[in-house]
Amino acid sequence: MSTKYVVACDGSAASERALSFAIECAGLHGASIVIAHVLEWSPYSFLTPEELAERHKRRGEELERAKTAVADPLAKQVADQGLAVDTVIRYGHVAETLCQIATETGASQLVIGRTGDSGLATRVFGSVAGTLAQIAPVPCTIVP
Repeated sequence: MSTKYVVACDGSAASERALSFAIECAGLHGASIVIAHVLEWSPYSFLTPEELAERHKRRGEELERAKTAVADPLAKQVADQGLAVDTVIRYGHVAETLCQIATETGASQLVIGRTGDSGLATRVFGSVAGTLAQIAPVPCTIVP
């Protein structure tokens, strides 16, 4: 079985630390990296057909922007280190979607950065890192 790390990347400083950690580990273990970028999405079933068509168009634009602004530059960074890399960009609930990506790609580990936010919303609703620590289908490393 090949070792594969799925790294949650959103362009934040926390995700940059997670990717750096994953690159280091992958280099030591001959692993590959999957850069995963998840965009939140809700279906809004009450929209008119015209509004849905416009939203679908914006969705395509957002996916392309995520690819060129986040995924492609990070993939180049990983490839420049001599590591095999793939990218996955999806819409959905972030923690659940990352778990799906880990399962689908046969990942041996999920890596995510912790932002350090301790605000009320995080305490009430939880963080992505905290949720992954509870539901991840593979070991999850949370990088401070």
